[in-house]
Parts: sequence; structure tokens; C-alpha cells
Amino acid sequence: QGYYDKAKPHYECALKHFEEKFGPDHPKVAKALNDLALLLDAQGNYDQAKQLHERALRIRQEKLGPYHPHVAESLNNLAQTLRYQGKYDEAKPLQERALRIREEILGPNHPDVA
Repeated sequence: QGYYDKAKPHYECALKHFEEKFGPDHPKVAKALNDLALLLDAQGNYDQAKQLHERALRIRQEKLGPYHPHVAESLNNLAQTLRYQGKYDEAKPLQERALRIREEILGPNHPDVA
């Protein structure tokens, strides 16, 4: 509904909580980073969102492996932010990699691949 300014402190609080409880490189931290980054994208704060998407991607790749659906999600979200910034050449390989992961893990007929 567009209440991003009201929601942002809650996302930041959740991120801080997960970092304190699980450490800075836990997959739950990556999820909180992803959620906050999506909110920043919605606000047009693309540079900040990009940094959080990149951190979430790094955590997920290290902790979950390079071919996990959550890695594909992070790749896709980072690519979306890059597209918002007009950086199409940077976004394309990320989206292609996300698609390959989803095809391999989920199969070509899964709704997340279509």
C-alpha cells in the first residue's frame, strides 16, 4: 500500500535481530537482506538495494551452494535492480544464470521457470 517509510524500520530491526542471533553470514540474514533490498527497490533507492542484494547473494552462494533456488532468487532480484538502473548488460547474465538454476533444480515445467 505504499507505506514504505513505516515498514523500513521493521525490516531493519528484523535484519539486526537475525545478525545478532545467527551471525552476519546466515541464510536467515540473507532473507532479511533480500526483503529490505526489495523495499529499497520499491522506494527507488537502487544503490542501497544493490548492495544488500549483493550481500544476500554472497551469503546464499557460500552457505547454500551455487545451485540453490534461493541463489536463483537473489540473482533475479539483483538483476531487477540493475534493470531499474538501466544496466541491462549487467543484468542479463544474472537472469540467465538464475533461469539455468531454476531449470536444473525445478525442471522446465515449474511455474518459477515459465
